[in-house]
Amino acid sequence: MVPPPPTNKPHVCLSTILIMSSMALIDAYLVEQNHGPRKIGICIMVMVGDICFLIVLRYVAVWVGAEVRTAKRGYAMILWFLYIFVLEIKVYFVYQNYKADRKSLDALARKALTLLLSICIPVLFVVLVAIDHMEYVRPFKKREEIRNRLFWVVVDLLDILDIQANLWEPQKKGLPLWAEGLMFFYCYILLLVLPCVSLSEISMQGINIVPHKMLLYPILSLVTINVITLFIRGGNMILYRDARVSGILIGKNILAIILKTCSFVQYRRQLQNASPSFGVELQKNSVAHARPAPTSPQVVMQDQTPFPEVTTCEHT
Repeated sequence: MVPPPPTNKPHVCLSTILIMSSMALIDAYLVEQNHGPRKIGICIMVMVGDICFLIVLRYVAVWVGAEVRTAKRGYAMILWFLYIFVLEIKVYFVYQNYKADRKSLDALARKALTLLLSICIPVLFVVLVAIDHMEYVRPFKKREEIRNRLFWVVVDLLDILDIQANLWEPQKKGLPLWAEGLMFFYCYILLLVLPCVSLSEISMQGINIVPHKMLLYPILSLVTINVITLFIRGGNMILYRDARVSGILIGKNILAIILKTCSFVQYRRQLQNASPSFGVELQKNSVAHARPAPTSPQVVMQDQTPFPEVTTCEHT
């Protein structure tokens, strides 16, 4: 295996501590939800799983720290995918245990689970992006524009987690089994894919990053989050009388649809206005290249009068 370039050790330590601490807290939920001999078996299983994950994390986190000052985020995408893949499997079992024991209305523990996910997942994404380590982005205005675009990603992550949290927080009447499963795994796929899309846009832009050309994530989030989650919340509120639906996030999605649509329209108009001038400029350049180069004036050297020969004097 090729040794990695010099790594950013604080970045590696921060990402590792954040990942393993969140894993350990979810493991504590799994252990506390079981009783008797089964509790010991669950404890051994999660410890073995965490050790295996830590071995993999030891190599991936080093490579993530090595590329943090570059324009690449390939290993950051791998680390994000591994983290969400394992974490959401554990969250699924926690959710199933809460669902099986509906009489246990420990609202504080369920709210604490939502708070834990709402902090750890967005913070890890911000750490993996590492805007402050992008030394190749020197203009302050460009760096702030990138930070503003990534802020939308963080808000979308909180939006997804809010939908997922409705499944384990206390509720008077549960949703149908198929609806709950569909909601959980839809949010699972979004958590896996959309942040990786945002990281890949940063990698594809490279050193000469242009924030206003990063359009792939806004388009995907407009469809998969702002539109579809609007229907999910509206359906839960109208069909199943779910009082836990967040009206604030419904308003956020409506505003996001309006703002993103206006941004796309404005960007398209800007391209259309720029294309004619760009064509004229190309035509001028082609005409300039087609013209023959002006011939330099030839200097005709006239015959100069010969100088008289100087004969050597003969000494007699």
